[in-house]
Amino acid sequence: MTPELLAPAGSPEALRAAVDSGADAVYLGWGAFNARRGARNFSDEEFAQAVAWCHVRGARVFLTLNILLSDRELPAALEAARTASRLGVDAVLVQDWGLFGLLRHALPDLPLHASTQMSIFTSGGACEIAADGCERVVVARECSREDTAEICKNCPAEVEAFVHGALCMCYSGQCAMSALIGGRSGNRGRCAQPCRLPYGVNGAAKDRRPLSLKDSCMADHLGEMGDMGVACLKIEGRMKSPGYVAAVTEIYARLLEEGRKPTAQERETLERAFSRSGFTDAYWRGAKGPEMLGFRPENAGAAPDVESPRREVGRVPVRFICRVEAGSPCLLTAEDGDGHSVTVTGPAPEAARNRELTAEDLAARLGKTGGTPYRCEHVETVLGPGLSLSAAAVNALRREALEALSAARSQPPQRREQDAPPLPEIDCSEAEPRFTVSVVNAAQLTGGLLDFRPSRVYVPLELLAEVPSLPETEAEYCAVLPRVWRDRDEGQIRRWLDKARALGVTGLLLGNLGHFPLVRGGGWRLCGDYGLNVFNSRSLAYLREKGLESACLSFELRFSQIRDMRKLLPAEAIVYGRLPLMITENCLIQNSAGCRCDRPNFLNDRTGAAFPLLPAFGHRTEVENSRPLYLADRPDWLRLGLAYARLRFTTEAPEECARICRAYRDGGAPEGEFTRGLYQRGVE
Repeated sequence: MTPELLAPAGSPEALRAAVDSGADAVYLGWGAFNARRGARNFSDEEFAQAVAWCHVRGARVFLTLNILLSDRELPAALEAARTASRLGVDAVLVQDWGLFGLLRHALPDLPLHASTQMSIFTSGGACEIAADGCERVVVARECSREDTAEICKNCPAEVEAFVHGALCMCYSGQCAMSALIGGRSGNRGRCAQPCRLPYGVNGAAKDRRPLSLKDSCMADHLGEMGDMGVACLKIEGRMKSPGYVAAVTEIYARLLEEGRKPTAQERETLERAFSRSGFTDAYWRGAKGPEMLGFRPENAGAAPDVESPRREVGRVPVRFICRVEAGSPCLLTAEDGDGHSVTVTGPAPEAARNRELTAEDLAARLGKTGGTPYRCEHVETVLGPGLSLSAAAVNALRREALEALSAARSQPPQRREQDAPPLPEIDCSEAEPRFTVSVVNAAQLTGGLLDFRPSRVYVPLELLAEVPSLPETEAEYCAVLPRVWRDRDEGQIRRWLDKARALGVTGLLLGNLGHFPLVRGGGWRLCGDYGLNVFNSRSLAYLREKGLESACLSFELRFSQIRDMRKLLPAEAIVYGRLPLMITENCLIQNSAGCRCDRPNFLNDRTGAAFPLLPAFGHRTEVENSRPLYLADRPDWLRLGLAYARLRFTTEAPEECARICRAYRDGGAPEGEFTRGLYQRGVE
């Protein structure tokens, strides 16, 4: 089966361009809760008109509600989804666990799609969200053909993959760089794109763009994507012009229709529409490296609108059955291929005075559907002899039938609506949090750190695989699972878990939905990490049902939001350390300076700030903030109802770890440069 082609619609004009150019479906933002809040998007009236207009033309409409939401925003987001469901929107894309659970209960018939912001890149993650009622999963852009094929084979839900448009350097849903540097959160639809700016690596000239990737172009791979079972091919670009949407959609629609690869002229058209130093398909090929890097010069200006040959307006095939018999009003039935059938009546025919009406004449007049969304596929007539019916009467009959058919096609489906389920009567808040610590290397596990008597010690699973033993402590050891991995890594991860258990580790720190099926039933105590993006009370309820015993809250929340959150699970917050800005499939160190991941490495910006680059599982990179979060001298975080407060050690030397622990025990003042994070100012 040919995959669905899904095009972006950042405005009503782009929506019309997408559908007229051959898109099977469009995705759009409406209201305040979508990941492209900088696009023009749609007013209430425009949104209602857009849904009906698309449905008449056989195109589906997906609403993006794919940002993290606070407790105060969830009721409005639910009402937006209710309205969209009543208007007949075909699905809603969601990132937030709390909103997902809320919609699943309150609007049980509304199809939900897992946004790429959910960070799903394994079969386990895809199957987990499918089991919770998700009908489609948008997989990470970093997935290779092998990764995608494996997910398609194993996941009962539909799989959607991006085929064209911008690539973020960071995994979607895991980027905090825009939020922490400028207060504009990518998880809230306000990304300022700091990845497109110049940087240096390890003190090199700050005139390169090591975080800026070329746009993706998968035009050569559509056939194999369809063959492996990808259900939907997605074009990125809700911030782009209608001309861009038309040009790109037109080409991809023709490639799918004709089962071929693009011509040289089509490749040129795609590049002229928009590109950053050309295109890349490296992730799909299982490759990465500096050849993927590209940028658009600051003086390039806006991309030109590229002329695209529009398709004929009539995209919906229709069949007519017309009865013209003496003494009776004429009848015209119009049928489409989706099961809709309407019948309208017209005047009774008159006796022919000169030339009688023939079946050929009647079919020719009914077939004139130009300027409508329909094309006449077949006309069947029942015509009595010696009769006459004016051309105006036939035209009016056809027009009324098509208007009635349009009304039937745009009729919203009947869907159940229920009240929002109440939150459980559970209170896991604490008068004062217990400390936890996380380390990245064995040297940091000193007596000075353990004398601090933390409640938990978080250690990377891959580090546990290398050490012969762990220092004795009253603290619980918890293994931190790799935040990014693939299906092919799961055998090794299970072997490492066996080694961790032998070392006395009893808890696991989970930062991705795919971790749950990987470790479920193993007798572990399960804790949630910051990668799960917990932003509201209902997210805690959702994760509690999945078996978590605690959860780390998003560090993009304000203290007031944390304080007011219902603690349906014991809640943890990071109160010290360099906060993670990005996790990247590309090794930024390898790309820029050759493989030297065993030494300190830094990303340098134009202000002189140095962002440490830490190696991550799978030869990936985690970018840390240039300054550590420091709150030891601020008592605010002690009164938020938290159960745990984490000191996150990354680049600190062992003696520095011990000093910071003492400072947090005693309320000591900061030394050197530091940040208060987002807990006071919050994010847009």
